[in-house]
Amino acid sequence: MNTTFTLLEQINDTASVRALSKEQLSQLSTELRDFILQSVSQTGGHLSSNLGTVELTVALHHVFNTPDDKIIWDVGHQSYGHKILTGRRERMATLRQFGGLSGFPKRSESVYDAFGTAHSSTSISAALGMAVAARHLNLPNRQHIAVIGDGALTGGMAFEAMNNAGVTEGINLLVILNDNDMSISPPVGALNRYLAKLLSGDFVNTARERLKKILKVAPPMLEFARRFEEHAKGMVVPATMFEEFGFNYIGPIDGHDLDSLIPTLENLKNRGGVQFLHVVTRKGQGYKLAEDDPIMYHGPSTFNPSEGIVASNVPKKLTFTQVFGDWICDMAAADARLVAITPAMREGSGLVEFEAKYPTRYFDVGIAEQHAATFAAGLACDGLKPVLVIYSTFLQRAYDQVIHDIALQNLDVTFAIDRAGLVGADGATHAGAYDIAYLRCVPNVAIATPSDELEARGLLTAAYQHNGAAAVRYPRGSGVGAEVSSDLTPLPFGKAHVVRQGQKVAILAFGPLLHMARPAADEVGAALVDMRWVKPLDEALLIELAKTHTHFITIEDSSVAGGAGSAVSEWFAAHGLNPHLLHLGLPDQFIDHGDVATLLAQHDLSVEAVASKVRQFVA
Repeated sequence: MNTTFTLLEQINDTASVRALSKEQLSQLSTELRDFILQSVSQTGGHLSSNLGTVELTVALHHVFNTPDDKIIWDVGHQSYGHKILTGRRERMATLRQFGGLSGFPKRSESVYDAFGTAHSSTSISAALGMAVAARHLNLPNRQHIAVIGDGALTGGMAFEAMNNAGVTEGINLLVILNDNDMSISPPVGALNRYLAKLLSGDFVNTARERLKKILKVAPPMLEFARRFEEHAKGMVVPATMFEEFGFNYIGPIDGHDLDSLIPTLENLKNRGGVQFLHVVTRKGQGYKLAEDDPIMYHGPSTFNPSEGIVASNVPKKLTFTQVFGDWICDMAAADARLVAITPAMREGSGLVEFEAKYPTRYFDVGIAEQHAATFAAGLACDGLKPVLVIYSTFLQRAYDQVIHDIALQNLDVTFAIDRAGLVGADGATHAGAYDIAYLRCVPNVAIATPSDELEARGLLTAAYQHNGAAAVRYPRGSGVGAEVSSDLTPLPFGKAHVVRQGQKVAILAFGPLLHMARPAADEVGAALVDMRWVKPLDEALLIELAKTHTHFITIEDSSVAGGAGSAVSEWFAAHGLNPHLLHLGLPDQFIDHGDVATLLAQHDLSVEAVASKVRQFVA
């Protein structure tokens, strides 16, 4: 690995990249790849995807006049090279850390970050909007480039945008498909390099436009010529689908070959209009360990590049995700109706073992959350028991389907909501802060909030056995280390658990922050209740507590606005009760990336801060 960055250290903006010769661009690519590997190994972060986009990043900034020309990365975790070349090299040591660089493009971070992209499939829509704005503002030479991964292209929103773009006139829009799910053999690569240069060049495009003018007088001949061109290209390249959307398709070309990338991009830049370039890259390119196992090196924590990721011999506590993974395998063995659905998050959601054991009952629908929800609804219509396994932040994208297709029809779908609460290094774009607020207002949806690993298993069973839609939300990482059995006994539906009896003051905890509140409850002699369910609330217990307690404190790892505490306030108001109330949880603001404990402390959700808040409230 190159440990000197002679050329890279001279690059502080993209004008410097545009001034380099072809030979220097090759050297820059080598240094950039080594720098990414060295940097990410020290901070953690997304590695495989960024090693795969090095040459593409260099070529884009060499050809296009950024930041005036707009590049949108989709999904944004492939943008580390872009950050390094745009003046943020020295800050890469702070990547994904509290107060440091974001792991995704962020408009407030740099003028080079044209659009924030931490959720997938948005780039073409945003780039199209910018292209139309450029037309409106009379900026005819400004270029708009959406770099979208093959995974992100599975999202329906990308196709909605292409459908719109194909009929929009007078714009410059280049969609680059970064395809890292296949490889190009040498003969095909050589052929497609030639075809890409030929099809994107002036001669072919001038001839095409002149022929269109000539054949306009004979529409049937014009249509015949158009279809002949499409299908002739389709015999050697997968062009036809994108051509039908109205794009001029070029590719596939080798995304690691600067001699192919640069002239093709230059041709497309000069041509303008609506273009589609298909580049093929390899995840982990240039670092063999990541090439061989791109999934393991997708988002590693710190490691030694010369050794690679080494499994620790120190026993680790079970994560909530692992608890879920064990539970769903056990439940599937007990109930043949169970099927599992994930929107492209097999590893992250703990479904690897389930897929291996029950391949015909496992469905990865791609990055298509809306489809995932309605697909689950369809399965439920015919008596199957679908479990939709999804991150809290991604369930937001299927909200209409949850309401219209599942809840309105009162269908039996279980939602296993991973990454609830703060998620740490991924930051505001991935925080699971809003699921309680946006689900509890929907009729026919129950919501459970386990406080530890054992409780997560019991509540998952209760939600699964409930005849209707039910969600169990649990955080990323481990809890307190509660011992988990293989039992499938459900916890009582809609019932809370009194952890500690008390007088005057009652702390109602929803989820893992129960354990933050325990010392405060002990100190002031408060009752401590593990509520377990946000919806339905344990009304019988609340009635009993209201007889003997005058002060109520709610605590949750979600948004206070519209959250579990709000549900408690609404319940008291509906019953004509007026106790003193204090709601603790996440504030009405987006919370940036950083260590979860640090972020909780910053927002008064550490053990010490909760105790202080309780003391003040009681006083």
